[in-house]
Amino acid sequence: MTASDQETPADAPPPLADVPPPVDAAVPPPADFPAPAVAPVPPLADADADASEPEGLTPRQARVLRITVASVVLVVLGAVLAVRLASRTSVLVVGVYGLAMILCGVVIELSRHGRTRLGTYLLGAGLAAALVADWLLLP
Repeated sequence: MTASDQETPADAPPPLADVPPPVDAAVPPPADFPAPAVAPVPPLADADADASEPEGLTPRQARVLRITVASVVLVVLGAVLAVRLASRTSVLVVGVYGLAMILCGVVIELSRHGRTRLGTYLLGAGLAAALVADWLLLP
């Protein structure tokens, strides 16, 4: 049974949309009633601009950037490892560059799971450690 099928009695009140507003709603306040003193509030143009344009990268952009950087570093480390192994074969060379490549893979996975800041710190510390190990340990 739909609303159009229902019978409405003749003495039923009209729907709310058809009811006119009360008469006293348009009556102005009496003249002896003082209006409240309210200073006009200036528009907040700077607050609206800051709210609509966040600074820096979005989390998704940061993740994509970190994954891209770690992937490029991974490819570069692979090329350096190949050049180092061509000049001298050493377990230390494979160990140092292999660990750095594994670290790049860990950073990629951390970035995929939203741990971009941790991945950034690990990538920086790991690459610094790999450079120090290359300089100190490898002949």
